[in-house]
Amino acid sequence: MSLGISLIVLLAAVLHASWNALLRAGSDRFWSMTVMCIAIAIACACIAPFAPVPARASWGCALLSALLHVGYNLFLVRTYRSGDLGQTYPIARGSSPLLVTLGAAVFAGELPDMVSMLGVLLVSLGITSLAFQGRRFGLDSLPYAIGTGCFIGAYSVTDGIGVRLSGTAVGYTVWMCLGWGILAPALYWVARGPRDLVRGTRETTMAAVGGVVSLLAYGIVIAAMALGPMGSVSALRETSVVFAALIGRFFLGERLTGYRVVACVVVAAGAVLIGHHA
Repeated sequence: MSLGISLIVLLAAVLHASWNALLRAGSDRFWSMTVMCIAIAIACACIAPFAPVPARASWGCALLSALLHVGYNLFLVRTYRSGDLGQTYPIARGSSPLLVTLGAAVFAGELPDMVSMLGVLLVSLGITSLAFQGRRFGLDSLPYAIGTGCFIGAYSVTDGIGVRLSGTAVGYTVWMCLGWGILAPALYWVARGPRDLVRGTRETTMAAVGGVVSLLAYGIVIAAMALGPMGSVSALRETSVVFAALIGRFFLGERLTGYRVVACVVVAAGAVLIGHHA
């Protein structure tokens, strides 16, 4: 993968880690993600009149991806409810690069070279190992964590194919995310009703800013998948755990253990291998 694509995906990883840090303090992640999606829908609605319309061949992918993103939201919330975030999140994020690589091979005929594949494996191993950091693992949460990873893999492959059919990364991202941003609050309305959606200004603003940042981060990833291998792009995106660890250490006062440092080094080594053609 070229140096330019590698760098923009790493930028997306930094942005991904940043909006996760913004929302980390929130106690109701279902509400936070819903507000994020509302902010994403508003931003996309403002951009849509000025963005190119994606080719008709990609519309099915855009709709399917919007539905898969909603499924991801549901599974992620269920995962948080049934298990320790420190265990479930690394499994969900760590499994997705392998699933994207497999999906890209099956549905797009995209086979990585051996060095890139080793890089993807190291990234996945490093991230997943964080689930076993000094704690007893709860098997009850495992199906939901893996299910979340499957949704990440499914929408990533769908978007990788869709953006290549669309002829416009910006247009595809805007219309897909607009659909996702509309469906998510509708789901919240059905589940909880409209009253609880309005909360304090500070909490709402943080979630909304997180939504806009996440839109930018995933838009970069979609653009990168139009140009580079889906599995490698997905793995580089998940290096956000390294940046999240650094943000937590230097800005949130979190402890950075030796185990976590080693895991981050493994992830970083995988990222270097993925970019070996740069």
